[in-house]
Amino acid sequence: MTTAPPSGRTRPPSLLQLVTSIPTLVQELVQREIDLIKTEITEKLKALGIGAGLILAALVVLLGMLGVLLTAAVLALSLVMPGWLAALLVAAALLVIAVIVGLIGYAVMKRGIPPVPTESIDSLRKDLLAIKGIGKRGQS
Repeated sequence: MTTAPPSGRTRPPSLLQLVTSIPTLVQELVQREIDLIKTEITEKLKALGIGAGLILAALVVLLGMLGVLLTAAVLALSLVMPGWLAALLVAAALLVIAVIVGLIGYAVMKRGIPPVPTESIDSLRKDLLAIKGIGKRGQS
């Protein structure tokens, strides 16, 4: 039975209490690191998915451009000049849109590559060094 000192302050934990709390603290630390890894991987995979979706959208726009080019060829055969020239201008605009969407998709996808939790790995390394007594947890 532990009694509090008469001054009202709590006593610091004993060495035995500190040593027996180590497994619990290590288990909590490992669980937090695992949660951090899960979060980081989820974010990177989400970026890969968004990037892939934008690239797919660029491909759909390119298919539309192909349809416009086919229309331009038909109009070029049926008319002399104004019809197919307008269709070529529409195709050029679709090409510009496809390039822009494709580049944005590539940039978003690049943020998720490689899908490795680098921040969590660095944090684990710092924790291991702190446990070994080399450096402190809060330092880089």
